[in-house]
Amino acid sequence: MQIGVDSSLAVDNKRVFVVDTDEITRMAAVFMLHDEHETHELADIAAVYAKARDWMPDVLALGVGVVQAEGIGVLAELKQRIPGVKILLLADAGTETFVHACRQAGADAAFVKPLEVGKLRTRVAALLGRRKPIVIHAI
Repeated sequence: MQIGVDSSLAVDNKRVFVVDTDEITRMAAVFMLHDEHETHELADIAAVYAKARDWMPDVLALGVGVVQAEGIGVLAELKQRIPGVKILLLADAGTETFVHACRQAGADAAFVKPLEVGKLRTRVAALLGRRKPIVIHAI
């Protein structure tokens, strides 16, 4: 178990598919999320659809490169074929215009790399409705 993990979340069985063209990004994201979520590392959209037949994901952490390869229409298709799924784009710096178009096409949120454990966990948890945003009040 990693430091800073809320182990009570692990028994909630929320499923996250991490889909990216870059194997290192996939492995890193799975490592960062696996203590709090059931995570699955997948290389492409075909693998998502195959696995979702038996194991419906709650969140797709989807690399921008996958969307670029498949076409932006894949976002609407994912939403249609996997009802209720939340899509978190894993984006590179400099892809802001494309990310904005993806948000309009159905992506729920974006996370700009580099991946950071706490920030990635917080973003996924927020998509799942598990954590409220932190509000800092001035004294």
